Amino acid sequence: MKAEGGRIGSCIIPHTSSSSAWPHRLAVLLACATFPLLFIGGLVTSKGAGLAVPDWPTTFGHSMFFYPWSKMVGNIFYEHSHRLVASGVGLLTIALTLSFWFQERRDWLRRLGLAALFLVILQGVIGGLRVVLLEQTLAIVHAAFAQAFFALTVSLAIFTSPDWRSEPADPPIADGGRLSRLCAVTTAMIYLQAIFGAVLRHTGERVDAHLFFALLVTLHVIFVLLRIVKSHAHRPKLTRPAYVLAALLFLQLMLGAGSYFGKFTSMLGLPMTALVILTTIHLVTGALMLATSLLLTLRAYRFSTRSKRSIGRKILTEQFSG
Repeated sequence: MKAEGGRIGSCIIPHTSSSSAWPHRLAVLLACATFPLLFIGGLVTSKGAGLAVPDWPTTFGHSMFFYPWSKMVGNIFYEHSHRLVASGVGLLTIALTLSFWFQERRDWLRRLGLAALFLVILQGVIGGLRVVLLEQTLAIVHAAFAQAFFALTVSLAIFTSPDWRSEPADPPIADGGRLSRLCAVTTAMIYLQAIFGAVLRHTGERVDAHLFFALLVTLHVIFVLLRIVKSHAHRPKLTRPAYVLAALLFLQLMLGAGSYFGKFTSMLGLPMTALVILTTIHLVTGALMLATSLLLTLRAYRFSTRSKRSIGRKILTEQFSG
């Protein structure tokens, strides 16, 4: 294994993870596969196809993987496709967890891999019980866990990247801790907004909470953008995702307004197909905002002096223990 690493002063930081590229490749593939699963799940909800297949884990008595393609028509196509893609994501999660177990030395990352495996199994069970028990609350929980799992897959892709494994070449920033906390709160608010969005989509209720958190998210994204542009304009690893987050916010507000007026009023007169596409894109844009805000949070922490001190203490511990 090659001895690679970053540098703090005259100290070289050894890699603590495997040199294999497979954990990162699988993590990126898992995140990329989870995103279209969110889109398909949004289509299932928007089209009211969640109960098109009345049994689980079978599909009309057939094994899920051997259900005849000729019978996948109408809403059955959307619901059964959702199950098949979800199964693929589950298999990818198993592969990723195994790659962490055999090729990843960072114990905390191996535990995160196990957490991802547990969450994807739990998500599948909740989705199945929602069909069997006909419980609307489980559909909301299922939607909330879907966003959480997507955020976790994005985190795993970031943590396994070569950029994260090596020490940042840029000097630390004094307000990294405050900036990372601001980004973390913004990320939490985006996630809460997604939960209230799920409540609204499944029940038609709590539009007030959804709009309130939309306002909070808007203000926080503006605060994050202004802070980064003002104090860290020379750091593209912060400015680029900040601009992307602001652009996604603008798109999300437009989509949200269109979804609201299209679904709850007759002002736009949208056909059902257009409304389904609009609300589903609104959902996945929120997921992209969550992932981008999470990336900003992690990068802000990486650039913070607190992160540097933690790495420095780790180097001293390794030197003395050696």
